[in-house]
Amino acid sequence: MRSIDMLKSASDRHPIAQKIGRVEQLGGNSVTVFGLSDVASIGHRVDFPSVPMVGGEVVGVEKSRVQVLVDGPTAGLRLNQPVVHLGETVVRPDAAWLGRVIDANGKPLDERPLVQGVNPYALMSAPPMAARRRSLGDRIPTGYALFNTILPIVRGQRVGLFSGSGVGKSTLLAKFAQDMKADVIVIGLVGERGREVNHFVKSVLGPKGLERSVVVAATSDQSAPVRRRAAFTAMAVAEYFRDQGLHVLLMLDSITRLAEAHREIAISSGETAAMRGFPASMVTMLAAFAERAGPGGFDQGDITALFTVLVSGSDMDEPVADTLRGLLDGHVVLTREIAERGRFPAVDILQSVSRCLPEAASKDENHLISSLRSQLSIYEESEIMVRSGLYQAGSNPALDIAISNFPAIDAFASAYSDEIHTALQRLSECIPSTETNEMNSP
Repeated sequence: MRSIDMLKSASDRHPIAQKIGRVEQLGGNSVTVFGLSDVASIGHRVDFPSVPMVGGEVVGVEKSRVQVLVDGPTAGLRLNQPVVHLGETVVRPDAAWLGRVIDANGKPLDERPLVQGVNPYALMSAPPMAARRRSLGDRIPTGYALFNTILPIVRGQRVGLFSGSGVGKSTLLAKFAQDMKADVIVIGLVGERGREVNHFVKSVLGPKGLERSVVVAATSDQSAPVRRRAAFTAMAVAEYFRDQGLHVLLMLDSITRLAEAHREIAISSGETAAMRGFPASMVTMLAAFAERAGPGGFDQGDITALFTVLVSGSDMDEPVADTLRGLLDGHVVLTREIAERGRFPAVDILQSVSRCLPEAASKDENHLISSLRSQLSIYEESEIMVRSGLYQAGSNPALDIAISNFPAIDAFASAYSDEIHTALQRLSECIPSTETNEMNSP
């Protein structure tokens, strides 16, 4: 029966009749096509059969012509060349995609044949109905004491990892891929260098991590439509596994490059730049994208999403970062100052928020988290005086306690795997041991 379904699916991918238009005008990476206005919609795909391996995406439709952004260089395209309308962009995920590396169009990048699934999944689709979605689930063990306790991640949560370049967000993402509990991992690498894609697959994930993962990659040299499509393909693959009732961990590195690719497309299609160069449609696009992740409906699994957010110059108020803080269920801020003093992950606890709290923790745990944050806040306010030797012990009892406890709290924030037990023992000297032990329960 499956063979018949797959045969039918293959025939659906190759329709008998296709509408053909003609190239009317060339300019940069944009092509104006005559003759497709009656069938083309925004987001539809087209193909240029006279130039192998070159396709495009419809970004504008007028009465008699459509505007197409070409996926690659326009060299070789000429006026009056045929343009084939392919229709809505879909992928056909299958369980056989586990362990594979694919491109933005659902084609293999690892030089092996790829089975195409039966059911098509549109790259632009609606999230589950709000009234049917379940609540956030249980805490997920991460391998880090910090994320098991003070900044917990729960099933179905959407979290942003905010940082500048070289602060350790990709390393943190890789650790999560190795240690977080999920049935399937879908990893979207958007705008990464080609070398880093290969390094991530072979060295970071490794054979064990890859066997339960699907990697979708679009490198930095590829066009804006391809880079944006890679993010939406990763989401569509995650939705396929979610619809099988599975818990999916979706990791996108980075959602900022998705926003930048959208900016290129929007401006090329005539939209006005508004927010520091980003078009107004960027907010709607990010909201629609993020909303597709999260808890599924009553008959579905869940998508727990981790999105990395590039923050230039630690500016948390720039448009992409500011928009995502309001859309996600939590944000983790990594700072260069903490990284430079050698503590990894370089998480600024006071700037970071997990919106699954207080529900994801017990009353004692929430009291403890509040106490730790309070001590860190007191220490941070006077850190310059303490480090410069200007503070005299005994002047402020609350600050004395914070100074005494800071090394244990700082060590706990970086404790990983088998280091967690030792960090908990040190922390137990500052707080009641019963509360400390409860904190690390997943």
